[in-house]
Amino acid sequence: MNSMTALAPRSIFQDQFGRQKRKLRISVTDRCNFKCSYCMPEHPEWMNKKDLLSFEALYAFCEFMVRHGIEQIRVTGGEPLMRQGIVHFIARLQTLKAFGLKRISMTSNGHYLKDYAQALKQAGLDDLNISLDSLDPKQFQQLTQKQLQPVLQGISAAQQAGLTVKINSVLIKGINDNQIIPLVKWAQHQAIELRFIEFMPLDGDQKWNPSDVISEQDILDQLKTEFDVQVSQGQGANPARGYLVNGQPLGIISTITHSFCSDCDRLRLNAQGEFYNCLFARQGLNLKADIEQLALDHFATQTFQHKLHAYIWHKEAGFHAIQQSPIQKPIRKISMHSTSLMSYLFTKEQGILKDQKKGLMMKKHLIFLVFIVMVFILALVVKINNDHKKGQALKKLELVGKQIH
Repeated sequence: MNSMTALAPRSIFQDQFGRQKRKLRISVTDRCNFKCSYCMPEHPEWMNKKDLLSFEALYAFCEFMVRHGIEQIRVTGGEPLMRQGIVHFIARLQTLKAFGLKRISMTSNGHYLKDYAQALKQAGLDDLNISLDSLDPKQFQQLTQKQLQPVLQGISAAQQAGLTVKINSVLIKGINDNQIIPLVKWAQHQAIELRFIEFMPLDGDQKWNPSDVISEQDILDQLKTEFDVQVSQGQGANPARGYLVNGQPLGIISTITHSFCSDCDRLRLNAQGEFYNCLFARQGLNLKADIEQLALDHFATQTFQHKLHAYIWHKEAGFHAIQQSPIQKPIRKISMHSTSLMSYLFTKEQGILKDQKKGLMMKKHLIFLVFIVMVFILALVVKINNDHKKGQALKKLELVGKQIH
């Protein structure tokens, strides 16, 4: 795409409720080395590499969005550090700071961060959100099927590199709700801001249940047993409601009990070019071909701009409005902290269809098994009958022999 120096600034994207869009989340891959139960399906189906947007196309899209008011870009996945060339891509995004981009962020599970932290800082990355749902090694492995130690080493490396680090912890009742106090104490000792996240309906196999949610009030009730907890002032468009715990900042993202939708300023693009105006949007906008064309020809931007404006304008009021809608829920997950971004979700209808297919296969196997058993029984009966006939023939021969003698 040609340099922006010859292109005039254009209107900021906003929706029908007057919410201006200042933050963009882009997924660079759907792949993740973790298998968090609240995020990843048991048997994920990864995209083919040819179906992913190239870094060149992603950069062209980011450039376009910066010219329309985007001030912060967050790079996500899957796990973004699993895609080759990620450091160079961050370095290219850094050039957009000359045209209005203020921050480049990343959400990661931290597993590979030890090897990337210094390079990411030098490339221009400003801050990192790292997923850490438990400090108990066994519990962490049960949640992610990975070891805890590489993540802790990655967090340490990021701090040493000078990156601003925040920790995201998803809480699930009966699973890791015993980690609230330990995580707070650890985060304060490490001088890292911690954010607890209410368990949202974004799990890979639709196992989410409201009864599994540890609410914001549940978290505060636990915290108050050990700490002084005060409300922090000046929330803004931050999805986390801020608190001071013994004077140290802590956030709670309470999408379920206190949604942050009224101030939402975020837009999302997944790795294969599907654009979403909401994390829970029922339908996205397939922009892959448009974005690839954008990377080749900046004169194609006007039609592209109108298409985006129309879609963003019709963003719904919020999460609860979408959840209460009788229309079928989203079939594809958009994003959620580190491992969130590209796992498939199944609608109820798809689940039923899948069960029906499994049932049909089981019936076919059962019929085949019954057929084999019947063939075996028939062969056995024939053998017994033949043996019986042979027995009778031998007896007759013996009788004839006796008569002869």
